[in-house]
Amino acid sequence: MKTLPHRPILETRLLHWPDEAACAAVAQALAAQPLLRDAFIELHGPLGAGKTTLVRHLLRALGVQGRIKSPTYAVLEPYELADGLAVSHFDFYRFEDPAEWDDAGFRDVFAQPGLKLAEWPEKVAAALPVPDLRMELQPQDDDQRTVTMQACTPRGQALLHAL
Repeated sequence: MKTLPHRPILETRLLHWPDEAACAAVAQALAAQPLLRDAFIELHGPLGAGKTTLVRHLLRALGVQGRIKSPTYAVLEPYELADGLAVSHFDFYRFEDPAEWDDAGFRDVFAQPGLKLAEWPEKVAAALPVPDLRMELQPQDDDQRTVTMQACTPRGQALLHAL
């Protein structure tokens, strides 16, 4: 995982997910935290690591009904929950130039309250604010994952401690 010098790491935790149920349990624990409402979480890892799966579990735990699509082609999938929480799920995989972030108006999205989840944030790293939590998912054998979680803000530390 690349650690950018301008993004402080306050705490790091290494988790082992033996299966998808462990991923779902982490999503449930995060969803129960009030501080998640305005958090920014970066999701790193290779294709197939489980980034979108984690987001799906988290959105389900937050109460999203219906189909949860990957934003790979749309870049952004917005959700508004029944309690008014705005969730923005980004996937920057197809970005070639960080300037596309500004051109798409995402600075305005990040200025608004709500939960932001970003897959492939390294594609626009210079444009993004400091994340509260960085998660790197690395596939192991079968459905297992090694997950490195880094808290970059006090909010991220509180979320990390809730797990």
